[in-house]
Amino acid sequence: MATATLSNPVQAIPPAKASAPLRPLINPWVIALTVTLATFMELLDTSIANVSLPYIAGGLGRSYDEVTWILTTYLVANAVVLPMSAWLSRVFGRKTYYMACVTLFTITSFFCGIAPTLGIMLLSRVLQGIGGGGLAPVEQAILVDAFPPAKRASAFALYTVAIVTAPAIGPVLGGWITDNYNWRWVFFINIPVGLLSLFLTNRFVHDPPAYAEERKTVRVNGKLRVDGIGIALVGLGSAALEVLLDRGQIDDWFGSHFIIGCFVVGIGCLTAAVFWELHVPDPIIDFRLLKVRNFAIANFFYFIFGFGLFASTTMIPQLLQSLYGYRAIDAGLVLGPGALVITFLAPVGAQLVQRGIVKPRILLFGAVMIVGMSFLHYAHFNLDTDYKHYALARALQGLGYGFFFVPLSVIAYSQLSPAQNNKASSLTNFFRNWGGSFGIAFITTVSDRRQSFHQERVGSNIAASNGALQQNIRQTSAYLQSHGFSPADAVTAAYGRVYNELHAQTQLLAFMDCFHIIGVITLVAAPIVLLTKSFKPAGGPSANH
Repeated sequence: MATATLSNPVQAIPPAKASAPLRPLINPWVIALTVTLATFMELLDTSIANVSLPYIAGGLGRSYDEVTWILTTYLVANAVVLPMSAWLSRVFGRKTYYMACVTLFTITSFFCGIAPTLGIMLLSRVLQGIGGGGLAPVEQAILVDAFPPAKRASAFALYTVAIVTAPAIGPVLGGWITDNYNWRWVFFINIPVGLLSLFLTNRFVHDPPAYAEERKTVRVNGKLRVDGIGIALVGLGSAALEVLLDRGQIDDWFGSHFIIGCFVVGIGCLTAAVFWELHVPDPIIDFRLLKVRNFAIANFFYFIFGFGLFASTTMIPQLLQSLYGYRAIDAGLVLGPGALVITFLAPVGAQLVQRGIVKPRILLFGAVMIVGMSFLHYAHFNLDTDYKHYALARALQGLGYGFFFVPLSVIAYSQLSPAQNNKASSLTNFFRNWGGSFGIAFITTVSDRRQSFHQERVGSNIAASNGALQQNIRQTSAYLQSHGFSPADAVTAAYGRVYNELHAQTQLLAFMDCFHIIGVITLVAAPIVLLTKSFKPAGGPSANH
């Protein structure tokens, strides 16, 4: 038998397999670059419109407070769809669902750009958020399936660059476009990127054969099995909690009946959702995956990752623009060195993990420690700190984040089966996004409360009869009078200058407090990494896409 098989290899191939068309192998890096393109575009959109809001308000004839809903509606729609993306991709097929999300995101970007009224803009942003919410989880699931376990770290390095760099350059790009063109181009630039992504996805991305079997689990006797109660609870709870976090400080938190209502609905629905999802056969979010130790610990650090990254990316430009007089573009250039460091170091971290030079948990522990220390380093800055020191501090933060996400992602999927990858990607992005939302809400609230605290404390120690204060007033007043001010106006302006200095100092102290608290939280969390179980990455070829 062996001789016959070797002498006539054609006979060794079963007829069915010999005639079956084979899909050509596609380099997994082509797949990775293709899906990262749209995810980068979507993450960029979470921050690119921030600096354009005053111009959008003027263009639409509405107040600034009204147009802030342009940000809120996008984040709410994003938060609602994100945890459902695993189920939706199984219903429609991963590639079909991904392309539908890109298509919806691209079309609604066009309508955002041409919106003549705030109502049309908000509707377009809701639909844009729905389209964008499915991109990151599906991309991560595609990367996990496209690369064998032993080489996934390299794919996660590319993903790291996208999710860290996009929110950082968003305000810079948005400011540059608004200053040099028109705020509507903040949305129009998504269109060519979306069209390119659709072309590449259609050509190079395919669902793996094993995924067809996974898709069958959403149907029973040919009928679609829909977790309607789970969808309602998760959707309503996520929307309410996102509105609470985004509008809480604006509406004075629990001093507002609206915020109290959002809190009750959000916590109530999400608590009920967890209980419900643990007892249905095919949940919209599989919380049972959190019983896997490495996956549960990884999700905790996805939250910490999002919390620190989005808090600092929001806080640093605000700090530089309000206290140091930086333009949006200048503030963005401070963030640039950190993004550059991450771009170079993420592939290095991938190689350290893939070659077994450093265990993922050890590399992650070191990364978390560096990130925590970088926040504490920020907390020692003052109003005389120059661009170089801020840029170097951001580079130190980039050093930590460059080695943060790759080992974290490897740990997350280390104890999961291929059939669990799709549901797992929704959960990891769910925790990362909520970390970001809590981080932004944290710095918005704490910086405001701490500034009031410092202003009251510092102001109470400066009596109107204070000798140094009166001397400063006299000197400033004399200088202003020598430049044409009347005596009364000079004294008023001198007191105004002192107040502005007090305001700047207390605002800086508030920001430094935020950095300090985030740094302490990050350092305290670091030892939890060491509780992960050791594992050996498995090899083997990946399924074709």
